Amino acid sequence: MVVHSWEWVVLGILVIALILFDLFGHVRKAHEPTIGEASRWTGVYVSLAVLFGIATYFRHGGRFATEFFAGYITEYSLSLDNIFVFIIIIAAFKVPRKFQQKVLMWGIIIALVLRFIFIMIGAALVEKFIWVFFAFGVWMIYTATKQVLDGLQEARDRKNGVKEDDEYKPTALTRFISRVFPVTAGFVGDKLFHRAQGKTYLTPLLICIISIGTIDLLFALDSIPAIFGLTKEPFIVFASNAFALLGLRQLFFLVDGLLDRLIYLHYGLAAILGFIGLKLLLHAFHGYDMLTAITEPTPGVSVGIILGIIIVTVVASIIGARKLRTEQ
Repeated sequence: MVVHSWEWVVLGILVIALILFDLFGHVRKAHEPTIGEASRWTGVYVSLAVLFGIATYFRHGGRFATEFFAGYITEYSLSLDNIFVFIIIIAAFKVPRKFQQKVLMWGIIIALVLRFIFIMIGAALVEKFIWVFFAFGVWMIYTATKQVLDGLQEARDRKNGVKEDDEYKPTALTRFISRVFPVTAGFVGDKLFHRAQGKTYLTPLLICIISIGTIDLLFALDSIPAIFGLTKEPFIVFASNAFALLGLRQLFFLVDGLLDRLIYLHYGLAAILGFIGLKLLLHAFHGYDMLTAITEPTPGVSVGIILGIIIVTVVASIIGARKLRTEQ
């Protein structure tokens, strides 16, 4: 595949234009996206990816167009993993819903820059850091366990008529960072920095953005090698990553909006995060030629399991909610 410099320039301009459109068209005016809005914009970004694939077909032929679509579908499928972790992070920081678009957008920008660097370096270097999957897999399982405990606590609160506390409380990460840098006691609108008493303070919103961007980098350790397995062309790898990530914000609000009212959400998230954790651990073991008899789930199988858990969570929540209303 011969990719001229002007093609990289055009792709770069397109990505930057879409980012600026989001920043000034959606994120600049803080609001709570509806499921309808999220659905429409998810469709728009999927359509843009399809148009890019068609353009690739006419420019470089069917083989490379197929590689782009395969890479894009793989990356978009793996994005389901990202979304459920993003939900956990944003919930942990208790970010007001009207500011969540800004958190996701800037987090995605950080992720795009880091992924571009990774892609330019190549998948070979990624394989040297296979040990990271052990740490991240254990963290996923810990988070899944915490979700179960949170779900049990939520059930007790619901039974006792206690409403969920939406007041901001510093996370462990925020408390750690505050030992080095001054951090505000809570959100200051949608500011990332706050100047007061002659000092510049970081805000929890900035820390949440950094968390989103860096966590996505760990997911890139999984997804980028997967796409390099489909194509060896850096242009196609970056394009598929870019279109998947740019559509991630809308997909987040679509998924989050559908799951927000589920009374068994914690248990569903626990099952999904536990599955992701086990998958990452298995990938790490395979990197050291261990447990090779156990087949690592393919992206298609992973999506099927995640969707199955979501369906079970939705059905169980509907039945549980009806039972609660009957008891009340």
